Amino acid sequence: MKRLGPGDVLLFCYGVFVIAAASRSIVQLALHASHAPVAYAFSALAAVVYGVGYAALRAASRDPTAVPLARTWCAIELVAVVAVGTLSVLWSELFPDDTVWSGYGHGYGFVPLALPVLSLVWLRGVGAED
Repeated sequence: MKRLGPGDVLLFCYGVFVIAAASRSIVQLALHASHAPVAYAFSALAAVVYGVGYAALRAASRDPTAVPLARTWCAIELVAVVAVGTLSVLWSELFPDDTVWSGYGHGYGFVPLALPVLSLVWLRGVGAED
């Protein structure tokens, strides 16, 4: 039986966040699009970012040549979380409802902020043992 490692846990978390962000944005946009269009658009963007992040980390876990792309994507994700988190703090009127990244992911236990950082740390070791 295969043991689960940090990469498997990260992939699981990304999968959960794809579902969470996509579900949240679909409901928000379908039911209340005019209430907070900027916030809801960022929820949809987060779903896409997590989907690409999942694919990039999965590729990196199987092929060390994909690690640079995964690192770049995780860095982009981190910048997005910080940017949206900062916008939601400075211009709260744009965010009458929370997004996945509002307040740096406070509604999700700050996991959205930690996830790209932990992924970047994990990616440092991918392929190192080869």
